[in-house]
Amino acid sequence: MAAFELPPWMALAPALTFALTALVLFVVDSIDPDSENRTLVAGTATLGSLAAAGFAVWYLFAGTGEEPIVLFGDALVVDSMSLFFAVVFASVTTLVCVASYDYMADHHYQGEFYALVMLAATGMTIMPSANSLAIVFVSLELSSLPSYALVAILKKNRGSVEAGLKYFLVGALSSAILVYGISLVYGVTGSLLLPEVASGIAGTELNGVLGVGMLMIIGGFAFKTASVPFHFWAPEAYEGAPAPVSAFLSSASKAAGFAVAFRVLTVGFPIQEVVVGATASVDWVLAAQILAVATMTLGNFAAATQDTVKRMLAYSSIGHAGYALIGLAALTGGNDQMVLGASMAHLLVYGFMNTGAFLFIALAEHWSVGRTFEDYNGLASQAPFACVAMTVFLFSLAGLPPFGGFLSKYLLFAGAIGAGFWWLAAVGAINSALSLYYYSRVVKAMWIEEPTGDFDIESRPVGIYAALAAAAIMTVLLLPGFGPVWEYATGAAAALGA
Repeated sequence: MAAFELPPWMALAPALTFALTALVLFVVDSIDPDSENRTLVAGTATLGSLAAAGFAVWYLFAGTGEEPIVLFGDALVVDSMSLFFAVVFASVTTLVCVASYDYMADHHYQGEFYALVMLAATGMTIMPSANSLAIVFVSLELSSLPSYALVAILKKNRGSVEAGLKYFLVGALSSAILVYGISLVYGVTGSLLLPEVASGIAGTELNGVLGVGMLMIIGGFAFKTASVPFHFWAPEAYEGAPAPVSAFLSSASKAAGFAVAFRVLTVGFPIQEVVVGATASVDWVLAAQILAVATMTLGNFAAATQDTVKRMLAYSSIGHAGYALIGLAALTGGNDQMVLGASMAHLLVYGFMNTGAFLFIALAEHWSVGRTFEDYNGLASQAPFACVAMTVFLFSLAGLPPFGGFLSKYLLFAGAIGAGFWWLAAVGAINSALSLYYYSRVVKAMWIEEPTGDFDIESRPVGIYAALAAAAIMTVLLLPGFGPVWEYATGAAAALGA
């Protein structure tokens, strides 16, 4: 097939495209640092993201998952799973770049902003391909370091700078915990390559050092995915950051954290090696179950008590991390490929509906509508299209038909029941029902409540509207078109041996 006629390293085309786009943006910015040509920088970033998505889809259609490409001494592997998530990252990045054309119009550092987005996307795209713990750490840092700067990109906004500082400090701590855990695992197994780590676990007597190392690695992943109890940075960062950045972090960055966790835990720490007969190691499936229940419950209950819409969505994203954790928490039940594939499919759908919801917040901030639920009262009378799109996103996040979130949640809970973890599905269903309460508060405010003041809506920003429309259309079409998504998601799970 055509894909395999290319040099093997071309399988990294999605990540290389993001990196090349970042370099082009740096060159443009260095030539004209004070350029106000938003069309040039935003267009370059958007085209780069679309090209990355095109390469990922091309390799998927070429059947790369059936014959994975291994590179650089087995340190990187390009298979269905890595390409599936590359499509997720590229899609979210495209929406964010298009929406930022209007959102960042009055702000400085245009070139730097889009270059940082491209660099963060580069790290995210490498993370699912990491077959070595060293690459895991390097790619995670390549994703995280630009993210810290993106959160604080509004240098004259105290909330943005404060959020960026908090995110950086907590992120530095979590990175230290992760790399120390990696060093302990290396000390026990003698290798950083995931297959060799698995062999080292099978060939040695499990001990407490390995257990501590595994626990630290799980903690590092929990931070990246904003899972309880490592979630406390997320509400602050998402609320203080520019809304497109919040969309980028809560959708693409979260999916990247789960992608690397899926590969590291299933390939590097096979369940049969670390669970069966292990007396001093960490049962990471049990840990995932505890994290899933705690994350779902705390995220949804905290979201229900918020007074501002953006902070509510921040806690909602924590709750969705709990749903995605079911993909790991329900393993070993004989239904592994379905439940892990359902988790991956949910992350793809979540990428569109959650990004769309935060981009609606970006539109509201652009119009200076306000932050609380009451500030949205009667907004539908002035911006009906945008409010229809927001309603689609919120009801899909709640798991209502006829939107993509309904089917992804249904398959996720059905997979857990099929694996014998009915109680996990029950907790998820209860939390999903609770989420309908706080999502409907926004819908009620927009469509039913009377306005508390006059809206100063004088513009219809083309970029944000285009991104909203694209995200809403994909959220709706993902229900009737879920077949191909499910096929590739289960193929991605199969690539991990699930």
